[in-house]
Amino acid sequence: MKRLTLPFVLAALLSAMFVTPALAAPPSNDTYADRTVVGSIPYSDTVDTTEATTDADDAEWNVPCGAPATDASVWYELTPETDGPLLVDSAGSDYPVGFTIVTGEPGSFELVACGPDAVAFEAFAGETYSIIAFDDQFDGGGNGGTLVVTIDVAPPPPVVDVSVDPVAEFDAQTGVVTVTGTLTCSGGDFAFVDVQLEQRAGRFIIRGFGGIDAPCDGETHAWSVEVIGENGIFKGGRAVAFAFGIGCNSYTCGEDFEQVALRLRG
Repeated sequence: MKRLTLPFVLAALLSAMFVTPALAAPPSNDTYADRTVVGSIPYSDTVDTTEATTDADDAEWNVPCGAPATDASVWYELTPETDGPLLVDSAGSDYPVGFTIVTGEPGSFELVACGPDAVAFEAFAGETYSIIAFDDQFDGGGNGGTLVVTIDVAPPPPVVDVSVDPVAEFDAQTGVVTVTGTLTCSGGDFAFVDVQLEQRAGRFIIRGFGGIDAPCDGETHAWSVEVIGENGIFKGGRAVAFAFGIGCNSYTCGEDFEQVALRLRG
């Protein structure tokens, strides 16, 4: 067996000492310049963002958004072919994900929407949107993890129908008016009714406001709202009610409006 000479032994030892360990690389869409172009909807992508970075572009879009952190950001670009609401979702990710949607380029970003977990926004055909997914540190730390992002058509807004009864009771001593009606809301998580009441007294108009929460379960529910005059006391006679029924799900809201001439009865 040949014995290695001292210089070869030293060279081998030095090589072993200075071998650089392999490091995980940032994801391919770590920056705006390397953003992933989304070709069609629905779209899904899974990315390891543990080595993703944050930079000055993140600081720029976060000025109007105000996220607590912008760690581990990755970028996507979408130009929809049709108008309509879209939903960007992070379900399946193993860390808290925030999303920001902007138009424009670095130095001229315009905020469209931002928020945690899932964000819906109204998209317009031919408009180019940048979608940024980032670690917002709502779990108390970073940096990133396994990101699962999906982009699809957003669920439709709740369907709402509000009605107002033509006669409302009022208390002659306090002037409090009780306006009643019904609300039907489906496709949402919650609903509410806001009522504005107006009554003319000569040249003066007395106004009052009130509201109440309501379920959004597809059933028709009766509602009753007490309205107090903010600049006077309501009296018996004619008045006008403006009722807004609003129902919301996790992504969007639907509404209905009804204007009714009322008779206030003591």
